[in-house]
Amino acid sequence: MKQALILAAGKGERMRPLTNSSPKPLLPIGGKPLIVWHIEKLAQAGITDLVINVSFCAEQIIAALGNGSAFGVHIQYSQEAEPLESGGGIAQALPLLRPDKCFALISADVFSDLDYQT
Repeated sequence: MKQALILAAGKGERMRPLTNSSPKPLLPIGGKPLIVWHIEKLAQAGITDLVINVSFCAEQIIAALGNGSAFGVHIQYSQEAEPLESGGGIAQALPLLRPDKCFALISADVFSDLDYQT
């Protein structure tokens, strides 16, 4: 099974006031949350085992995405009590990933047309 870690724990301070009460990965782009674009592209590429690290407004991301079944993926969450920055977030999430498999690392708050199949 292919896997990915999606970084979604930041406060999105440069997007204020849009992110005062909503995490940046849930901001709508083209009619759907930014993070959903990533999840759908990962699923299309056959990457269906996802870990999402969350902190700021974590409950909103978890409520919006659930266990991932609506997108044809399986989502686990690595919840940070306090934001750990990228390196700390990756280190905390590693136990949720299969150590014998490589994983894609995706920043949830960046829109990209990257083909995840390559």
